[in-house]
Amino acid sequence: MMFSPVHRFRDIERKPEYLHPEKCIPPPRPGSLGTMWFIRDGCGIACAVITWLLVMYADFVVLFVMLIPSRNYIYSVINGVVFNSLAFLALASHFRAMLTDPGAVPKGNATKEFIESLQLKPGQVVYKCPKCCSIKPDRAHHCSVCKRCIRKMDHHCPWVNNCVGENNQKYFVLFTMYIALISLHALIMVGFHFLYCFEEDWTECSSFAPPTTVILLILLCFEALLFLIFTSVMFGTQVHSICTDETGIERLKNEDPTWERTVSWAGMKAAFGGDFSLNWFNPFKSVTSKTDLSPATPASETTSGGREGCSEGCSQELDDCEEEKFTTSHRLMEPPADFKGNLKSTSGL
Repeated sequence: MMFSPVHRFRDIERKPEYLHPEKCIPPPRPGSLGTMWFIRDGCGIACAVITWLLVMYADFVVLFVMLIPSRNYIYSVINGVVFNSLAFLALASHFRAMLTDPGAVPKGNATKEFIESLQLKPGQVVYKCPKCCSIKPDRAHHCSVCKRCIRKMDHHCPWVNNCVGENNQKYFVLFTMYIALISLHALIMVGFHFLYCFEEDWTECSSFAPPTTVILLILLCFEALLFLIFTSVMFGTQVHSICTDETGIERLKNEDPTWERTVSWAGMKAAFGGDFSLNWFNPFKSVTSKTDLSPATPASETTSGGREGCSEGCSQELDDCEEEKFTTSHRLMEPPADFKGNLKSTSGL
């Protein structure tokens, strides 16, 4: 009789010592490593730098090719102020999304002391991540790029060099919205500038030579059109995830909700930090997380299978512990003080 990997892993999970709390290094004290959050990923850093350079290129073309040479002073001032204000808010939102802790679970907290402090009841389930040695709260997923478990992780986006989680989703939504707005604004200005140059002398509608002007405007047009489509799709996807209280990973894995959903307008208020106001559009206004950090869930709840994936347009290096997917969750049938009991397998991380 042949045994499947499920049966072999279940034989391992019946051993109560599988949690190995003694092998986990206690997490560092808060503040010992500083409060700065930054992911040292070469691809993500390159994508973030490219994002800033593309915005700066668009600003250069808008100012020095279209607005400054224009004879209409009011038109130039109004469009210059609007475009640069939106570009500033876009870069500020990108900065906050990149440098804000998305909701990382303390690394190495799967210690004996921490498990005992949970005061779990018999029949409750505890999920341990073997990669970062952490007790995973409900709806947390491990990111192989950030090398941490992230609460309410939606996806890892290289363009902001960070995961999108419960603490920085607002900034990511604002980033996509402001980029879409400046892209649309740039397209409209390029259209008007082409019409103006066709009616007038090309040598007078720009301070650059006509061939250079055409090349710069065409490149800006392609950039604006591409990012308008991309960020509009991402913005709509994120708003849909907030309104349905379902992250991109949960949607791809088709997980049955085991949590009380905060949907529609209540979800928007939770994600943006309060009732509707101008602070919703302010990337400098922080959001206070109110997520329950308890890692325990009732034993009757199950986790559906699937791999942690990415939202549209963004990429993520998937967690490489797929072969250990049956050994990452544990059912403690007895109080965890003596670590006795049976362990329950699951097909999801």
